[in-house]
Amino acid sequence: MLRRTALTVTLTALPALAMAAPEGWQPLLSPADLSAMLERGEDIHIIRVTGDFEAGHIPGAVFSPYAEWRAGPTNPGAIKPELEYEAEAVRVGITAERPTVIVHNGDSPSDMGAAARVYWTLKSLGVEDLALLNGGYQAWAAADLPTATGEVTATESDFYAEWRDDWYIPTSEVVNLVDSGDARLVDSRPQGFFEGTTWSIARPGTIRSAENLQFSQFFEDGLMVSAERARAIADAQGLQDAPVTVSFCNTGHWAALNWFALSELAEVPNTRLYAESMAEYTIHGHALDNEPSRVAYLWLSTKRWVSGLF
Repeated sequence: MLRRTALTVTLTALPALAMAAPEGWQPLLSPADLSAMLERGEDIHIIRVTGDFEAGHIPGAVFSPYAEWRAGPTNPGAIKPELEYEAEAVRVGITAERPTVIVHNGDSPSDMGAAARVYWTLKSLGVEDLALLNGGYQAWAAADLPTATGEVTATESDFYAEWRDDWYIPTSEVVNLVDSGDARLVDSRPQGFFEGTTWSIARPGTIRSAENLQFSQFFEDGLMVSAERARAIADAQGLQDAPVTVSFCNTGHWAALNWFALSELAEVPNTRLYAESMAEYTIHGHALDNEPSRVAYLWLSTKRWVSGLF
């Protein structure tokens, strides 16, 4: 994904002009944490990715719709061309050095997956200091913190994206890891997807040798758990000693939550997001665990159809 140009060489030769992250900065911020930083006058870029931005947002925030960070309907989790990500980052004023908070609306834990996926994308593109707002905009508003309404026009930046694969794994490498057994494959989806009794964009079943660690296990009372709790969950799964941990789901949305919890909070080494996930894995005909037989699949399909009538 990295563009091999003379400009790339020139830019990488320049000295880093990194801004220091604010005191207390961490990958997961509470509304109180972010509010205190803003009250101190810290220069923080706030990017909202879901919800009705004009109806209410954190003052100073700009809107970058989640759809701009996703691919087409065949597989929304596919990696877009680097220049498309760069164009959206420039439009909303993102820079590599300015601390950036990604904010979802806060409707549900699944909604936070949008913020986690954008966080992962921006980290891969070279943004240095990133955070998620726990509970999103709704938690901010519920804490009686200042809000604003209306449209906001962002000031464009000169952001130059340089993609890194440090936190990404492609289908070909997943297939090799399945064959070698040299990885922990973590299915982030609800139990029915893992067991092959429900499905959406991909064939029913899961990647061979995968284990189920549902994204919801990283939430308590609608909020993502602390780093300490995330480490305890990772330890209970025995993930700290894994040579590589691969987080996947259907299209890399729920999996982004597990990636964030394991990589950024629990600090599990070499945790990768399989961005394309089952939507791409299954179209290549790879064998699956928990894939129902043809008869079972027809029965389950009929039950789904009947239940949809009522």
